[in-house]
Amino acid sequence: MVELEKEVLPLPPRYRFRDLLLGDWQADDRVQVEFYVNENTFKERLKLFFIKNQRSSLRVRLFNFFLKVLSCLLYILRVLLDDPREETEERSLIIWVNRPLPLWALQVLVAFISFSETMLLVYLSYKGNLWEQVLRIPFILEMISAVPFVITVILPSLRNLFIPVFLNCWLAKHALENMINDLHRAIQRTHSAMFNQVLILISTLVCLMFTCICGIQHLERAGNNLTLFDSLYFCVVTFSTVGFGDVTPQIWPSQLLVVIMICVALIVLPIQFEQLAFLWMERQKSGGNYSRYRAQTEKHVVLCVSCLKIDLLMDFLNEFFAHPRLQDYYVVILCPAEMDVQVRRVLHIPLWAQRVIYLQGSALKDQDLMRAKMDDAEACFILSNRFEVDRFAADHQTILRAWAVKDFAPNCPLYVQILKPENKFHVKFADHVVCEEEFKYAMLALNCVCPATSTLITLLIHSSRGQEGGASSVDQWQRTYRRCSANEVHHIQLEESKFFGEYQGKSFTFASFHAHKKYGVCLIGVRRLDTSNILLNPGPCHIMSTSDTCFYINISKEENSAFVRDRREPMRGPGVDPRGVPQTIYHGLTRLPVHSIIASMGTVAIDLHDSSDSSPEGQTLALPAMGESAEERRHSIAPVLELVDGVGSATFDLLGDQSEDEGGEEGKEEGDRDQKGYPLNSPYIGSSPALCHLLQEKMPFCCLRLDKSCPHIPFEDARSYGFKNKLIIVSAESAGNGLYNFIVPLRAYYRPRKELNPIVLLLESIPEADFLEAICWFPMVFYTVGSIDNLDSLLRCGVTFADTMVVVDKESSMIAEEDYMADAKTIVNVQTLFRLFPALSIITELTHPANMRFMQFKVKDHYSLALSKLEKKEREKGSNLVFMFRLPFAAGKVFSVSMLDTLLYQSFVKDYMISIARLLLGLDSMPGSGFLCVMKITEEDLWIRTYGRLYQKLCSSTGDIPIGIYRTEAQKLPVSESQVSITVEDYEDTREPREPLLCRTGPHRNSTSSEPPSSSHSHMSEHPLLRRKSMQWARRLSRKGGRGLGSGSKGPGSTAERISQQRLTLFRRSERQELNALVRTRMKHLGLSPSGFNGMTDQCNRLSYILINPSPDTRLELHDVVYLIRPDPLSAVPNQGSGRKPSAGRTEGHRFESQDSTHL
Repeated sequence: MVELEKEVLPLPPRYRFRDLLLGDWQADDRVQVEFYVNENTFKERLKLFFIKNQRSSLRVRLFNFFLKVLSCLLYILRVLLDDPREETEERSLIIWVNRPLPLWALQVLVAFISFSETMLLVYLSYKGNLWEQVLRIPFILEMISAVPFVITVILPSLRNLFIPVFLNCWLAKHALENMINDLHRAIQRTHSAMFNQVLILISTLVCLMFTCICGIQHLERAGNNLTLFDSLYFCVVTFSTVGFGDVTPQIWPSQLLVVIMICVALIVLPIQFEQLAFLWMERQKSGGNYSRYRAQTEKHVVLCVSCLKIDLLMDFLNEFFAHPRLQDYYVVILCPAEMDVQVRRVLHIPLWAQRVIYLQGSALKDQDLMRAKMDDAEACFILSNRFEVDRFAADHQTILRAWAVKDFAPNCPLYVQILKPENKFHVKFADHVVCEEEFKYAMLALNCVCPATSTLITLLIHSSRGQEGGASSVDQWQRTYRRCSANEVHHIQLEESKFFGEYQGKSFTFASFHAHKKYGVCLIGVRRLDTSNILLNPGPCHIMSTSDTCFYINISKEENSAFVRDRREPMRGPGVDPRGVPQTIYHGLTRLPVHSIIASMGTVAIDLHDSSDSSPEGQTLALPAMGESAEERRHSIAPVLELVDGVGSATFDLLGDQSEDEGGEEGKEEGDRDQKGYPLNSPYIGSSPALCHLLQEKMPFCCLRLDKSCPHIPFEDARSYGFKNKLIIVSAESAGNGLYNFIVPLRAYYRPRKELNPIVLLLESIPEADFLEAICWFPMVFYTVGSIDNLDSLLRCGVTFADTMVVVDKESSMIAEEDYMADAKTIVNVQTLFRLFPALSIITELTHPANMRFMQFKVKDHYSLALSKLEKKEREKGSNLVFMFRLPFAAGKVFSVSMLDTLLYQSFVKDYMISIARLLLGLDSMPGSGFLCVMKITEEDLWIRTYGRLYQKLCSSTGDIPIGIYRTEAQKLPVSESQVSITVEDYEDTREPREPLLCRTGPHRNSTSSEPPSSSHSHMSEHPLLRRKSMQWARRLSRKGGRGLGSGSKGPGSTAERISQQRLTLFRRSERQELNALVRTRMKHLGLSPSGFNGMTDQCNRLSYILINPSPDTRLELHDVVYLIRPDPLSAVPNQGSGRKPSAGRTEGHRFESQDSTHL
């Protein structure tokens, strides 16, 4: 214990209690440091108050301004109280004035205060050069107007001395300029330089006029004795160059003053106007400000882009203002680039001049965001520059813009467009995000199995009234296609709807069918009140509730629709056939053929055993058995039940596939290698999980290369693999992560395994290991290295065994020196493919939609020229879909990613459009939500007759909801020189007499004309080209016949004859034969078998188009493809009742089987 006390050291002196009490800090070693001691001096404090401090200096300058204005007012008061008639001498009238004593006292006080302030500011601003402060014009003017008053205090005899106090107006102008600068610093107002310059110009004019008025009035005291008003009149007349001459200066001093003031005006005013004009031009380039008053009283949205193109601007404006409730909105464009000539020309149109405001600025600057009043905006659209060389850099700029806007205005809704899917998770905070590559590749993938899906989605997300073409569209398909293209997706709550309100408590399929039958609307999905997930076709198990939000396809929304019931006419009349079926035509929403649907169905007999009999494959709905009374008996369709009876206990395996049973042992072997599950490796963050067909063991990377053998697989071409289904080839520049979204929809779990098409990626470079790791789990996915412009690469990847080829636009070619030239290489390559492989279905992505007119281009094609004229008329009208009548677009063979921009624009009004589009494309999969698929109408299905009966058949049997028809027709075009393809193969043997070529009964295989051969003969005389070719062929045949007479000799003559025969044979070959020979030669050179190649198929005489939500009485035609929204196979399957034959259960068990080419 003692040792511990010894070890405790005493406290240091500064901690002793005695020191604390006595305050003895002398022994403390700490030193207190004071900062900014130089600002503690009297001069620095004054400088801080008068100059440095923003608010105090503003008050000082404001006081100085009012002081100068007060001195000018006192001068005017002195002039009004002055009486010059008391003086007689001219000199005394100029030097001496009458100044009352109270007025003199006030002027002396003002002058003394002003003089003191001036001297104080000179002292505070002194930096070693006194002459710099003394020789300043404001200081000289201050001395002239203030020092004489101080002198009159000392010498009272000088109290009436004239002092030019009116010169204080220039000091007031100087104080006003300084005050505005301090105002900007203090309140952080971002007034433009234009406002400052206009204010300076106005103040300069006022000071110049005031100086001239006061000077003329004072000098003319010795002449005409003018009043202030007379002087004002004289100055206005003089400076306006009118010069009436009724008031003129009489003495030389006033005349000299006028000369001086005119010279000053000629020097000062042009300088001011030049600066003003320069600022005005700069303002036109950079835009102005969106005023705070307008932002608080009116609604506006902000469009942030890095580069504004005219196409993008017009797409946004046309789509945004297509909605009626957005007509009063303003659009503020914030772009860092200068406005180009085309954009400036468009914004000068009165339609847009009052709605669109262009601001040149950056979204990363708070000043520019404040100019656009981003915090008061209703929404902010941030678009990426897809024409950037580095698309990753473009996404990074978009991300920074989104962050900057969210930091500046946290409550402003954000609508962001991103290019690369791997960058999407950086902008997850945005209200709506559209990833370009995600949608693009998913849409191109669905085009391979569901034809023209890209056109279907494009028409649904574009606002249209169905008036495109107008009276110019003379063809029936154009009128029908135009009318159906006006259908869009709308929403309404069930309890507020007249369309669906009566179906409360009924099944979803019942409500969808009867709403379509009664009103012509197509109910496609619902959303519960307690969830934000949208369910497309939840199936017959879903019971409609009053709180459900219904999503439907119709020409207009219900709020803009009028309900007019048709007047029923007697069943016997000119519009009724002998069986009593009215022949009505669909005329729109207000004239729906309500009675025609019911009558066309006949007696709705519930003969389930007839309607459920199926073929051995279980893929078609066979016709009911008909005996002797076949003509009297009508085909029957089961009614759509209001409520399902229950849920089948074990209808089918949720994760199984019926194709295994139908495929026999081969199907079982494939089933052993495949499974259904979620992909293990995703190439980027943010991809939605999707249940897909997967391999039980991942494929080695070496086996993914189709054109090279490996130790595991010895095959080197597509033919060796022996694929049962045709290939789908994708030509892309590189293996980007977006290609992952091309594979996932084609390997979705609801697609039968036996119908999966092999996918071959034709890449220009070897993909990265990360991408191969993501695709190696999918069955039948391969890649090859090559280019689309190389025929050998196309043959190696199996183009002769392909059904569809997708040509993705190259990112490196999106930048071109000339606009619209970015697609040049793609268009030429696709044209070459079309000529080499005419049977191949080619789906092309273009950068610019205007270039689709070059797809499958034909010279002197009258029909294409007519469509081109129609497109020009639509462009003049400002249509949103100027390209809709182009045959490649209508057929779904061409797609431009810029068409997806309207999806983001529509989300401002319809916040559900992105979700519905993702569900339709398979990018998202919600439990209980259906998927998009198609079925094909065959000859066995034509007994259904109409679209309305098909709707009932699908709703009552499989629960599918049809939404449209993809129709293909023979193209009936007039014969033209470019459309007649004639060969001379039939004249190889001239010794046998044959009938003329154009008079044959059978149509030529290369002819694109749909007219009979006799009509072609009748038109022969109208085409001199055909007559000229016939004469040439006749001369050649005569020469050949002449040579044949002397061909009996042997030796050199026979050799010459053989050579001439070969030459003639080569000359006679058509272009089609030359191309086929080229392909076969290259295939033999590469060691590929040309046996499966057939290049003589010609599909140029067909046209295809889409009918979205057609009327119920639309006739079904052979080979129609019907778009369906099929219920989720993983949801419960209802049991339709027990009164069925055993085969009915099998049909229902296979009802989700065929999704791509399902037959009725």
